[in-house]
Amino acid sequence: QVHLVESGGGLVRAGASLRLSCAASGRTFSGYHMGWFRQAPGKEREFVAAIRWGGGSTDYADSVKGRFTISRDNAKNTVYLQMNSLKPEDTAVYCCAAGVNWRMGRQVNAYGYWGQGTQVTVSS
Repeated sequence: QVHLVESGGGLVRAGASLRLSCAASGRTFSGYHMGWFRQAPGKEREFVAAIRWGGGSTDYADSVKGRFTISRDNAKNTVYLQMNSLKPEDTAVYCCAAGVNWRMGRQVNAYGYWGQGTQVTVSS
């Protein structure tokens, strides 16, 4: 079992930055690939970014590439999402997830553990 808790969300203006954190407890964190997903009201959950268990590989949705950076600190059992140049369309609940299938890393069903999420609201 892996327990995930996100933090760092908030209300910001367009162009601002936020850093989300996801703290993990339970099974060995370093053995899992980690992903960030987001869900806006009335929309399906969508992939944002993922990082391989060792941190050597990352993947980003086209909509955030160049603006968001995913990283992890296995010593602290934490994964981060640095979000720069935020846009109103980035407004959503952001959830982190842990999984073991890197090839399917953009798919929701590749992840077996999910956090509750943290709200990010970007005003124009």
